[in-house]
Amino acid sequence: MNSFSSQNPDPHLEDSNIALAGYVARPRIGIITGSGPEAGVDLWTKVLRENRRRMGSQFRHDTDAPAVDIISDPALGLSMELDRTEAEVWTALRADAEALDGRVAAYAIACNTLNVFAPRLNELGLTARLISFVDVLGAYLRQRGETQVCLLGARTVAELGAWSPYRSLRSVVDFEPLDEDGRMALHQLIYDVKQYGAEHPDLRDRFARLLARVRSETVLLACTELPLIADVETTKHLVDVTQLVAEALVDCTVPAATSDGP
Repeated sequence: MNSFSSQNPDPHLEDSNIALAGYVARPRIGIITGSGPEAGVDLWTKVLRENRRRMGSQFRHDTDAPAVDIISDPALGLSMELDRTEAEVWTALRADAEALDGRVAAYAIACNTLNVFAPRLNELGLTARLISFVDVLGAYLRQRGETQVCLLGARTVAELGAWSPYRSLRSVVDFEPLDEDGRMALHQLIYDVKQYGAEHPDLRDRFARLLARVRSETVLLACTELPLIADVETTKHLVDVTQLVAEALVDCTVPAATSDGP
C-alpha cells in the first residue's frame, strides 16, 4: 500500500473538488524585483490583498489568486546610484524583462528608480505590457486634481532630474522639494531600510521627522522602501505608489471577454 494513502478521506475533499471544477485560468502577471527584494514581496502582497478585496465573498480557494511570475535580481540593487551604474543596471533589467516575455501578459518593476528605463523597455517590442509607475501615478494625480505634492524617494528620483522617472510629471503638478539636508537624510534612511530591515527600531522616528519638514498635504512615497515604514503618526496624506501599481496589476488579471458568436 502507498504509505501516503489516507484511510480516512478528508470530508471536505468533495467540496474542494467542486471548487476546482470552476477554475478558469487568468492572464499571468510578473514582478521584477531586487532593489530591494523586500519591495517585490510588498508589491506581491498588495496584489494578493487587492485581488481578495475585489473578489469579496467570491474568493473561495487558492485558485482564485492571480498567477504571478517573479524575478528577483540582486544586480538591480545597483540602482541607488544609477547615475554611476546605468550600464550594469540596464543590462540586468533588460535580461529580466526578456525572461518574462511570453510568460506574462503584464509586469511591473518593484522599484521607482528603475522605472526610468520604461521608455527603453517599451522600445524592445516585448509582448508583455509594462505597468509603469509613472503612468499609474500620473493618472492618479490627474484624477485627484492635485496641485502640489512632495515626492519622497532616492536621491536620483527626488531631484526630478535626468535620472528621475517622474520628471515628466512636473507638467501635471507642482513638486515641493526637500532641502539638501532633507534629501541626504532621506537617501540614507532608504539605505538603512535596505541594510537593517523595516523593523529596525529608529527608522520610523526618522521618517516621521522627515515628514514634519514637509509643507505639502500630499506626500508621494516614491521609493518602495518607504511604505515598509509608513505606519507612523502624521497628518499628511501618504500616497503609496506601490499600492497604486498593485491595483493596476490586478486590473491586468481580468480574463478577456469571450464572444458566444460563431
